[in-house]
Amino acid sequence: MPDMSASASLATTHLVTLAEFDKNKVTPGVLGFIVFAVMALAVWFLMKSMNRHMGKVDFKESADADGNQPGKGAGGPGRAHPSKG
Repeated sequence: MPDMSASASLATTHLVTLAEFDKNKVTPGVLGFIVFAVMALAVWFLMKSMNRHMGKVDFKESADADGNQPGKGAGGPGRAHPSKG
């Protein structure tokens, strides 16, 4: 049964390293910083692109599908009124 004692000592070694684990020393590390930096750059480029596209938008109102001009009622000039025949 030498295999049992080897596995027992290996398990004990793993338990000791888990017991010595300090939660205050855990950091995201270099990979975490790189991922955060890439995401920050992506958001910056998206915001820059959005501002460029919003500058190209024309906010003039056009006629409705019915032909009504914005700001005028449904019975504007030149519109037939079915009830008046």
